[in-house]
Amino acid sequence: MESQIPENSDSKRIQKLLPSIPTCTNCSCFFCIMPETDPLIRKAKIAFCLKQMPLRDDKEHVLALSSLWKIAMTKPNDPEFPYLGIFKCMAKLIKKGLRNKGWLLNHQNIYIPYYAAHIIGSYTMNKPKFAEKAVKSNVVAPLIELVRGKISWIEQRVSLRALGHLARHEATFEAVAKHKEEIIEAAIHIASTCLYEVYDKFVGLEESQRLEYHRNLLTRGLGGLELENRKAEEWASQLQCWSLYIIDCFACKERSLELICKKNFLKDLCTMWGGLANPQSPSGIGLLRTLCYTKIGRESIADSEEVVENLCIVSRSSDDRQNLAIDSLLQLLKDPITRYKVIEISAPVLADLVELKGLKLGQEIVRILLQDYHKAKYFEMKLRSEKAEEALREIWDLKVERVKRESLMSEKEIRDGEIMARVLKQEGNEQFRSGKVEEAVKKYSEAIDVCGVKDIKQRIVIYSNRAQCCLVLGDAEAAIRDTTRALSLSSHVACPHSKSLWRRSQAYDMKGLAKESLMDCLAFIRSRFRSKKKKRFIIPYYAARMLQKQMNATWLFASAKSERSINKHVDELDEFKGEYQVDVKTMRKETNRKNEGRRRKSERRIRTNVSRQRL
Repeated sequence: MESQIPENSDSKRIQKLLPSIPTCTNCSCFFCIMPETDPLIRKAKIAFCLKQMPLRDDKEHVLALSSLWKIAMTKPNDPEFPYLGIFKCMAKLIKKGLRNKGWLLNHQNIYIPYYAAHIIGSYTMNKPKFAEKAVKSNVVAPLIELVRGKISWIEQRVSLRALGHLARHEATFEAVAKHKEEIIEAAIHIASTCLYEVYDKFVGLEESQRLEYHRNLLTRGLGGLELENRKAEEWASQLQCWSLYIIDCFACKERSLELICKKNFLKDLCTMWGGLANPQSPSGIGLLRTLCYTKIGRESIADSEEVVENLCIVSRSSDDRQNLAIDSLLQLLKDPITRYKVIEISAPVLADLVELKGLKLGQEIVRILLQDYHKAKYFEMKLRSEKAEEALREIWDLKVERVKRESLMSEKEIRDGEIMARVLKQEGNEQFRSGKVEEAVKKYSEAIDVCGVKDIKQRIVIYSNRAQCCLVLGDAEAAIRDTTRALSLSSHVACPHSKSLWRRSQAYDMKGLAKESLMDCLAFIRSRFRSKKKKRFIIPYYAARMLQKQMNATWLFASAKSERSINKHVDELDEFKGEYQVDVKTMRKETNRKNEGRRRKSERRIRTNVSRQRL
């Protein structure tokens, strides 16, 4: 049962009781207060303890903060501590740690700013009233100081979390927005560099070089190196997540978009996975989607061909990011200003998704792509990209012309078409087995042309088989296109087509798209598990090998490790070159000295010989 604190009725009585409470020099009295049975005395003692805590220097401070942290985590909606002055106490403790390094490094006070920021974030998470009280207690300024990196990345994580909760509430957003330039610039910098920061300052270090208090906070004093690395990876992802979250709060309100929509940052967003496991986290693609709902955001994204291409790649993914990327592209296509900047890149990709069933996305894609295609068709308007024009023509034929044509066909004609498609598919299979892969592609293409639109299962198999031929021929893009179409069709049936998932995973691997390959490989393993759940299921060796390869390639710190390794080798090479150059100079000096000595000896010998001849 949560404590109910009436602000007005008890506050005066509590204030009267404060002077009668004896001053205690030991903060451990906090643990004596908690079991107090009289509610009024308990509140008065807690208020007095919170008021005195920042004024005293006690080695037991960290124990009290640790207990308050546990209470805030387990009962974030309990009004007892927020109404007794916990926000003022936490703000003062953070300020004290930032201004007084001697105090911060004394005892175990180094833990206090982390716990204090965490407590603020936990209590402001759900209740707008608590957030208002926190803002009135001046918590924003010290939290921003922590975001600047005044202590370390550990404190940045919890301070961004607290500021994110304050920015989420309408009542307290403006208090955060007063510092918009500083907060957004810091959040952008942290989101872009935090993985390198955590790797350099923790993961990439030897166990003996890591800060002890970081190790203790990550594992609570339990576990070894493996657990520390796993928790560091999780916290680095959360640090990126909260950076994106607070930027998303500004983007949702269409505030400070000129600060957010910087070209390099928009490119970085495409590769940011931070917080993707959290449904409320925008992640990089989620933030791009938010920006696509704003005029400035759409124009900035449309001007970056690389960002649009990345959105296209993710739109064919097999995870939750797919819907976010598709929605982003649709918003760009709906806007008449950005439509013709992105349609040539996006149309060939979205053409593979027109038969998606989920959330009526396929119908929406068709409607938006073909909204003015009939004008281009009848007035002979042409796009600059032949691929885009071909994609639109194909969509028109599939969703308009073929539907009309088949609606006029008799049942016998439809059955004959299905039989012909099966025959052509079998011929394609035979050509493939005999090594005539290009001939097999032609047969599968003919089968697709005669196969009925409603014969979904047959079309799935034909598309998937043609994709296998493309893989053998080394055409990864064509394989991705056909497998995506097969998977879009399989959204109409019970589960995704497992062979198409595996083949697309291979195609992505051929193109070097490790993340997309990993997602498809995981989806393939899940589909295999569901189909064989009654039997003993073992992950196929080839899938396990692909999984291991892509997990190594997509490891959160893979880029940081690779870059630091390259820099180390470059430094070693420069050092070697420097040493080599020194050696060369020394050798040249020594050679010149010897040559000079020989020259002088030769001159003396010549002079001696000449003098003898004269004699």
